[in-house]
Amino acid sequence: MSATFDPARQQASTVCLPPGNWSTVLDCLCEHFKGIDREQWLDRFARGRVLDAAGQPVSADLAYRRGMRLHYFREVPNEKPIPVLETILHSDEHLVVADKPHFLPVTPTGEYVEQTLLRRLIRRLDNPHLVPLHRIDRHTAGLVLFSANPQTRGAYQRLFPERRIDKRYQAIAAALPALEFPLVRRSRLVHGEPFFRMHEVQGEANSETLAEVLEKNGELWRYGLSPVTGKTHQLRVHMAALGAGISNDPFYPQLLEVEDDYQRPLKLLAQSLRFEDPLTGEERYFESRLSLDW
Repeated sequence: MSATFDPARQQASTVCLPPGNWSTVLDCLCEHFKGIDREQWLDRFARGRVLDAAGQPVSADLAYRRGMRLHYFREVPNEKPIPVLETILHSDEHLVVADKPHFLPVTPTGEYVEQTLLRRLIRRLDNPHLVPLHRIDRHTAGLVLFSANPQTRGAYQRLFPERRIDKRYQAIAAALPALEFPLVRRSRLVHGEPFFRMHEVQGEANSETLAEVLEKNGELWRYGLSPVTGKTHQLRVHMAALGAGISNDPFYPQLLEVEDDYQRPLKLLAQSLRFEDPLTGEERYFESRLSLDW
């Protein structure tokens, strides 16, 4: 492996080789991942960035075997820096709470690998075991809770599907004087086109949001949003469906082809998290230091 590569500070993706008639693992990977050319795979092999199940580098001419488990490290050539800075609000042996700025992804995805909250925290805290316990999307700012210890991770992960954690958001959007607040929005959300964009369809509701008005400022209101469920883009879709898409939203109510404008962030903030600690029984409360301006 190259001297600059430290696997303890990065997280690998895993693939089990599918059935086929390839001679080498290189041939299989090139066919399986058509978006990555052969020269790029050869370069990864040469730099020790393709590992076997034991974590040891393998060669490009290693014989193919169906079901073989390999680890590889996603890379984005010339990854564009994201000029925002996260804040660590809390860190102990079990939990890390970070305040994520707008535009920063939580985990590697698409064109972002190193420029993600997870990778930044792994480097800052020197802890390769960090795993996010929930997600907020790239355009949303605010609190993200991480597990720092694999041995206690399960106890904290169960807080979310068992709905034992209170999540509160703030949003700035158009005024809705014709509606009575607080109100509850329930609907069925499914993936649409493009794949990352959600939309409401007929059928049994699988999403629920409590919305209230916190402050009025002419044509814009500040809303408090409490998601009962955690569907992708749930708050953004629900606000748009009510007739008040969140300010500066590039996806809802309509999809806009725009590049990131750091002067016009989505006016959505994951403001607070409250839960009973499953290890100690004490109440834990965390609040973002970020705020939404008008």
